[in-house]
Amino acid sequence: MLNLIITFLIIPFAPIWFYGDMAGSMRGTEVSMPSVSCQAEADVCGLPPSGKEDAFDGFDAKKNEKYSIFPVDPVMASGLVPTRKQGVSDLKIWAGSSVAIDADSGTIIHYDNGRKRTQIASLTKMMTAILAIENIENLDEEVLITKEALRVDGTVVGCPTSVFCNGNQMFVGEKVRAKDLMRAMLMNSANDSATALGIHIAGSPEKFVDMMNKKAKDMGLKESNFCTPSGLEIDDHEDQCYSTAYDIARIAAYSLKYETIWNIMMVPDGRFYSADGKYMHELKNTDMLLATMPNCIGGKTGFTPLAGKSLMMGAEDPAGKHRIIAVLLNDEQRWDDMKTLVDWIFNNHTWQ
Repeated sequence: MLNLIITFLIIPFAPIWFYGDMAGSMRGTEVSMPSVSCQAEADVCGLPPSGKEDAFDGFDAKKNEKYSIFPVDPVMASGLVPTRKQGVSDLKIWAGSSVAIDADSGTIIHYDNGRKRTQIASLTKMMTAILAIENIENLDEEVLITKEALRVDGTVVGCPTSVFCNGNQMFVGEKVRAKDLMRAMLMNSANDSATALGIHIAGSPEKFVDMMNKKAKDMGLKESNFCTPSGLEIDDHEDQCYSTAYDIARIAAYSLKYETIWNIMMVPDGRFYSADGKYMHELKNTDMLLATMPNCIGGKTGFTPLAGKSLMMGAEDPAGKHRIIAVLLNDEQRWDDMKTLVDWIFNNHTWQ
């Protein structure tokens, strides 16, 4: 009898649940959703349970509240924040997690599971680039390439994948300028270059990782733990290598103060030579949106089998007055989804 009563109570609501599943069935479409307070419905918004001390308490992604969530450089801040136009619905991106923020004010523009801990692969290299800029006084400084730096898997200089090499690899004992390792790391996503920079700065990859995690803590990042300079996970310890879409967005926004990083990421291809000029290495940018997104100001790709395909992108409005950072983690359609997200932001928000 009790089962019959429950059944009769549930049946009237079945069409609503069914419709709710259908409403989000299209990739990259605007979905009209009920206004939900993230503080009251933590699981729906992908935030920590209510009551836990957190910078996001009270943030409502639907209303797009004017809410600055990290310290902003007053020199960079324009005093304007993005506000969603009246009647504009949320955008659903079918990534594992995604975030977009206004780079200058820190205001959240798009948020979906933004604090979900996950592996981030080569998006890690954004933190490595920051530490390289902050710890190498002269980027023309020569870096000795060691056996440990070359003993890494995946993409390396001369090999765009672990099974395909179409150029000269670096060799033990070669000396390469720090700025060229930066180029190989950010354009080619070369794991050996990131590791070589880490060893040069700290003496070992492990000590450099300590610097990375200290920097993350100093920046107030609560959901990141780096394991390697390159973003490769450590065998049998993969669950200890993680970050979030939100933390990566903050790291990228912080890095905007260093033009060198973003200038490098905008170069489609190139080459560099060993310090003695004897050996040449070709470079090709992994960012496929450089040629197709006019308002792109730079980006970084990431992939491992565990992390999936990810993308961080910086973009500016057509007038060049406002900059955003968008991050997609574990997204098979990252190129199309990033275009959709960036267009949705600039078409449906005003800065005031």
